[in-house]
Amino acid sequence: MKLFEKASIKNLNSKNRIMMSPMAMYSAKDGLANDFHFVHYGSRAVGGAGIIMVEATAVEKIGMITPSDLGLYNMRQMRALSRIASFIRQNDSIAGIQLAHAGRKAGTHVPWEGFGRIPLKSGGWIPVAPSPIPYVKGWPKPKELDLKGIDRIKGRFAYSAKLAVEAGFQIIEIHAAHGYLIHEFLSPVTNKRNDRYGGDIENRSRLLLEIIDEIKGKIQEDIPIFVRISGVDFLEGGWGIEDTLYLAGEMKKHGVDLVDCSSGGIVPDVKLPEKEGYNVFISEVVKKTGIMTSVVGYIFNEKFANSIIERGKTDFVTMGRLLLRDPYWPARKGFQYGYRFYPVQYERGFNVPGNLYE
Repeated sequence: MKLFEKASIKNLNSKNRIMMSPMAMYSAKDGLANDFHFVHYGSRAVGGAGIIMVEATAVEKIGMITPSDLGLYNMRQMRALSRIASFIRQNDSIAGIQLAHAGRKAGTHVPWEGFGRIPLKSGGWIPVAPSPIPYVKGWPKPKELDLKGIDRIKGRFAYSAKLAVEAGFQIIEIHAAHGYLIHEFLSPVTNKRNDRYGGDIENRSRLLLEIIDEIKGKIQEDIPIFVRISGVDFLEGGWGIEDTLYLAGEMKKHGVDLVDCSSGGIVPDVKLPEKEGYNVFISEVVKKTGIMTSVVGYIFNEKFANSIIERGKTDFVTMGRLLLRDPYWPARKGFQYGYRFYPVQYERGFNVPGNLYE
């Protein structure tokens, strides 16, 4: 089964084609990874996922979705993340990290407290964006980034990538999806600028491509760069699949190694399709450019996951909710098909006579 076979990305060899989705846990203080994060990511590494992608990690404080996000903009944060990266590697998984800036969606409460905007008097802040358009009607307008601010953002991403490599991460993923800052520059819904960062698709893509270049200038050439995109906004007048085809070609020219395909998030209350693998069509389009892909979105079944890999629709499958529910799904399912992704310490759990588990 190809899902459980090895795959190479640059100099890295993944033991299977399963990538853990970077899912925000909103469980940090001062941006510092803690014991929860160590156990959370360590469990999925022990559980057999080939690539562990650590959640959206802010490149600056005002780029946090919530004050409880992870950050990677100082040495304390780097050291806190380093033991997680080390443990992931010790368990034969690849350690990746997603670098992010929340843009106009920054400064909210954690989801279980309603996800509303934190008032300034309670520790909130004015977010930044390509244009002064609030995410939710009634929220304060974000500050429109000037050219100096854009240069700062590019530098923040590059510095965070440098720290990530120092911490031991083997893959850098840029978060350009789900309505956060880079996606806000890409989408005509949120980008109303009239300078070189707004207008046509070439200008709206500029920030992402310049961030890619800045990061590549700060890290070793053999470190793979992934980009997570929202391939469509599911919104009239928004970012569409033709835009994604253009962007994928440009990302390939700039040295991106894999596009992590998702969708939506640019505005609230857009209903996403409720069907298995609803983003696969995005991955198919991106692969036309010759770039590697992974795809996320309601993929809960190994046979379906394998089929889209076998048929050339994607190279990897990004699993989120499934791995939240069952960290050991890759080890369990792999074992059923003759693959071993569990550590030697867990041998007794799999070496059971007959069909006693059934």
